Amino acid sequence: MKIISYNVNGIRAAFSKDFVGWLNAALPDVICIQESKAGNDQIDIEAFEKIGYHSFWHSAQKKGYSGVGIASKVEPKHVEYGCGIESYDSEGRIIRADFEDFSVISVYVPSASNIDRLDFKMQFCYDFLDYIKELKKTIPNLVISGDFNICHKPIDIHNPEGLKNVSGFLPIEREWLTKFIEECELIDSFRFFNDQPDNYTWWSYRQNSRERNKGWRLDYNFVSYPLKEKLSRAAILKEAFHSDHCPVLVELQ
Repeated sequence: MKIISYNVNGIRAAFSKDFVGWLNAALPDVICIQESKAGNDQIDIEAFEKIGYHSFWHSAQKKGYSGVGIASKVEPKHVEYGCGIESYDSEGRIIRADFEDFSVISVYVPSASNIDRLDFKMQFCYDFLDYIKELKKTIPNLVISGDFNICHKPIDIHNPEGLKNVSGFLPIEREWLTKFIEECELIDSFRFFNDQPDNYTWWSYRQNSRERNKGWRLDYNFVSYPLKEKLSRAAILKEAFHSDHCPVLVELQ
């Protein structure tokens, strides 16, 4: 079982860069997409179907903004759009696909590049934590994939000292992510296999950041404890260039 999470920074822009060709070569069983920036009627669902994927999309009410999706080779038993909180669901931030033995969530945590949004981001984070804790009572086998817009530890960002007061690496954000992992009993699948620095998933388009590997690790595949023994591999797929993010992969036996 191969699962990929990918913030595509606009699904239509990604399509123009042969996203479908890449997907057909990568062939994940499930791909979780964030920041689709498109209404359901603007997404080429047929292109997914042609290469064997059922796809499901939860778009923002605001055009060209946010939006999440899940595409899978096996049709889910059920797809849940949103979490039941209107202020988040109107922005298209959470979608869940339930399969026979586990569920996969694609989540796009708000950014707070505008400091006025920091309160909204943190409220979302704590409400999402509560949502996952409640969900695990009935669905213990969870894979939570997405762009969390938070670097967890100094190893996850290229300049921890210089960026300590920038949203995405603020103490309150990092404290929440620790709390989320611990209280929801989750495994950061990439760090389960790799403890090396200089592994990032997002680079600014400015100052040749990607070429210089001046990046941030914002994208995660979290796996709940009951699936720990099934973990077989995790990787950051830096060779994909459809976005300012790159995909992250986890494989389960």
